[in-house]
Amino acid sequence: MELDKKAIGNRINLERKNIGLTQEELAIKLGLNNKSSVSQYEKGDALPSDDIKMQMCNLFNCSLDYLLCKSEIRNPENDIDFDPDKLRIGLSKKDYENITEEQIKQIEELAKVILKDNLKNKKKEE
Repeated sequence: MELDKKAIGNRINLERKNIGLTQEELAIKLGLNNKSSVSQYEKGDALPSDDIKMQMCNLFNCSLDYLLCKSEIRNPENDIDFDPDKLRIGLSKKDYENITEEQIKQIEELAKVILKDNLKNKKKEE
């Protein structure tokens, strides 16, 4: 699947503006020599290197799929519909008598990993 440079450029432009940076300021944050690289990215004339893409994802607080316009979900791991009550399925109240807050957090994180994996598999099937 070929990347749509124009769409990616538009996304980079939008995200840069959302965090209130000029092209020059973004170039500096990314360690680029000049703002012309950012301009080329935003016009769709060039794609950033993998390293620059990852830096952009960190700056823009988004996934690589979102930056590359492969998804409209900014952060899939944050967009999981998580219902903690579903964790108790198949377990009795006794199983939870001595559970700590740390264990609850661990269970929730594991459940999120499983849900995220299931979402990826479901998308592959579609």
